[in-house]
Amino acid sequence: MKNICNVIAITLKFIWKLINFIRQFIINFICFFLIFIAITTYFAYKNSKKSINQYNYALLIDLQGIIVDQVSIHNPFNKISRELFNSSNKIIQENSLFDIVKAIYLAINDDKITGIVLHLDNLIGSDQPSLQYIGKALTKFKQSGKPIYAIGDSYNQSQYYLASFANKIYMSPYGNIGIYGFSTNKFYYKKLLNNLKINSHIFRVGTYKSAVEPFIRSNISPEAREVDKVWIGSLWNHYLSTIAENRQTTPDNIFPGVDKLIKEMKKVNGDNAKYAVKQKLVDYIFTDADIEKELSKKFGWNNKYQHFNYISIYDYINKRLQKSQLIQQKQSNNKSGNIAIIIAQGIIIDGPQEPGITSSEITVSQIRKARLDPNIKAIVLRINSPGGSVTASEKIRNELIATRNDNKPIVVSMGGIAASGGYWISTPANYIFASPTTLTGSIGIFGIINTLEKSLDTIGIYTDGISTTPLADISITKGINKYFTNIMQITIEKSYYTFLKYVAKARHKTPIEIDKIAQGRIWIGSDALENGLIDKLGDFDSAVNKAAELAKIVEPSLYWMQQERSFIEQLIFEITSNIENIIPNTLQLFFPKKTVNNINQQIKFYKHMNDPQNLYAFCLDCNNYF
Repeated sequence: MKNICNVIAITLKFIWKLINFIRQFIINFICFFLIFIAITTYFAYKNSKKSINQYNYALLIDLQGIIVDQVSIHNPFNKISRELFNSSNKIIQENSLFDIVKAIYLAINDDKITGIVLHLDNLIGSDQPSLQYIGKALTKFKQSGKPIYAIGDSYNQSQYYLASFANKIYMSPYGNIGIYGFSTNKFYYKKLLNNLKINSHIFRVGTYKSAVEPFIRSNISPEAREVDKVWIGSLWNHYLSTIAENRQTTPDNIFPGVDKLIKEMKKVNGDNAKYAVKQKLVDYIFTDADIEKELSKKFGWNNKYQHFNYISIYDYINKRLQKSQLIQQKQSNNKSGNIAIIIAQGIIIDGPQEPGITSSEITVSQIRKARLDPNIKAIVLRINSPGGSVTASEKIRNELIATRNDNKPIVVSMGGIAASGGYWISTPANYIFASPTTLTGSIGIFGIINTLEKSLDTIGIYTDGISTTPLADISITKGINKYFTNIMQITIEKSYYTFLKYVAKARHKTPIEIDKIAQGRIWIGSDALENGLIDKLGDFDSAVNKAAELAKIVEPSLYWMQQERSFIEQLIFEITSNIENIIPNTLQLFFPKKTVNNINQQIKFYKHMNDPQNLYAFCLDCNNYF
């Protein structure tokens, strides 16, 4: 008995010590973290104060990571995170498209800003409509009489698109302009699934609905190849035309074709820099020291910090943009704004909001809040989504219908992608705008169910039991039968026809007419206009102006609706995301960034296939063509 008591006492003593250790560890961690925050905030404030007040300067657009319509969450630690985890955050940092554009417009009337310097070495990329929207702001900046200079070691296709809006482009002697064309590539798993003995049961409607092809093929189908060739060719031509216009040359000069490119490269002995100058892709080949000297002549030199006078766009956004928003808020009688901006970005699912995900629950609550707010007179729904769950898309559509029934106009602004489920949720709109290079349409439905009965059979595991009906006897371990197969196909066909009816009603056509341009086919914005799938070509500004017109708003005031997180949720997100950044992505050790993005896109969709009816309206081909 005594031994038992000793064991219990020792155990309790150990547990008590463990609890004390955990308590002390947590307290110490929080204290150190708060001290750390205070110190870094002080130095960040000191640097930003210097940047804002001491001199005239260039606005340095030194974007890192990717450009999105809406950052995953509002991040109060953004500057601190950028300073501390700078090397890793270059990989995944999100930048708000609308903050970038607003900063450029503010700089036009800012006497302290005497020009813009584009330093885009760490910009991974964005979709064409977003780059075009930034380009529009850069053009207006130039028209104000202030110059723009682009500097860089090399330029990828996204970087060069923006650089082409500059008055002058500088590049390193060992630099390269990586304009090679667009492509779509995805992984196909048929043989892998066969080797693993996984059965993929596919149900679909739409000749061109290729999102299911990775499960049933080892290569792209002739039908998907046909339609992809059309839209990707159109986007490539638009890309070349825009750059050629900016550089006052011809598309053939920007990309002369593979054979001529090789021939011209031989003439300059493989010197990429000389080739770039000869083709009028860049204006000057300078070393970093030469570029810095040149820019210091234009903007002055800061002796204390040993660089030409500039302010990073991140510091400018943090200071000037926030100040501008506060002034607008004070001047407005309606603090919440009268036009609600709701952004649907990424795959549409039922579930929590994550980066690259549109949660139907969050989006529906935002629409409902705007609908019930008497101050909100109209909604601009910004869509940048390849679609996703049919059930989730339908929830969003229903709330939009309720809003329209309450006589609040809805205007859709399509970003880079508004396809499949992304188009589904646009059908209640009073008016739809898209960029000429928006990818939209892809009107089709499919379902995927993977079962493991053959895999289990190979290792000697079987499933058996009793069911009251054949439909109850369905599971991932037993497979599906002909009865369930028939019901699934009927449901898919019904959902497709429902999709056609929604589009037909919205576009004032018949379901038969819509079916001819549907079948899962992808259209770019200019073709979508010709086919009646949108109302007009235009950008976000066009949508805001239209919303104001429909709601008879004299002074539009925007209310940006975004998911709010608590301090603790934000803190946890920041710590975990930075840990993920520090640990290298294994895929990036073996594959280029574009391939990794393609893999991640597929994984993200398949991971979130949680539709209760296994019904999806999703366009897998609509991403990562740059």
